[in-house]
Amino acid sequence: IPGEPYTLQTNVYVRGSGDGRIVGREMRFHLWFDPTAAYHTYAILWNPDAITFFVDDVPVRRYERRAELTFPDRPMWMYGSIWDASDWATDDGRHRADYRYQPFVARLDRFVVAGCSVSAPPACRPVPASPAGAGLTAQQYAAMRWAQREHMVYYYCNDFRRDHSLTPEC
Repeated sequence: IPGEPYTLQTNVYVRGSGDGRIVGREMRFHLWFDPTAAYHTYAILWNPDAITFFVDDVPVRRYERRAELTFPDRPMWMYGSIWDASDWATDDGRHRADYRYQPFVARLDRFVVAGCSVSAPPACRPVPASPAGAGLTAQQYAAMRWAQREHMVYYYCNDFRRDHSLTPEC
């Protein structure tokens, strides 16, 4: 919608796809900038202790391992897509995608994938989230609190329409 913020959706699936009881753990944010005006950096850092989502080096979400049942049990895989999110991204479907503006295009620049595979030798160490090690620095936590307080528009644990028996971390 012209003049309205763009929405970034983050999601974590514990059991992957094709398992029947797939439960997403979504968080959505209105971006604090126009992502079409210039390039921005989006990153996902997946370590054994947490999955952290960054926008321009600001951590917007950290999904920590609290128990094996609530943390992904399969190796990470990724894909990119452009899809019609009219059902939720535009006031719960009040404003549908306008296909007169197609083709919709995304450009990736300096795309980097690095890390340790599941079968990597013990010498392979995951990349830390910060210079402090596995966790975030105090400055990073403050930036994440700001992003969540000022820009988060959906959090699955606060959605009363969901069955929270499938998300025990809530």
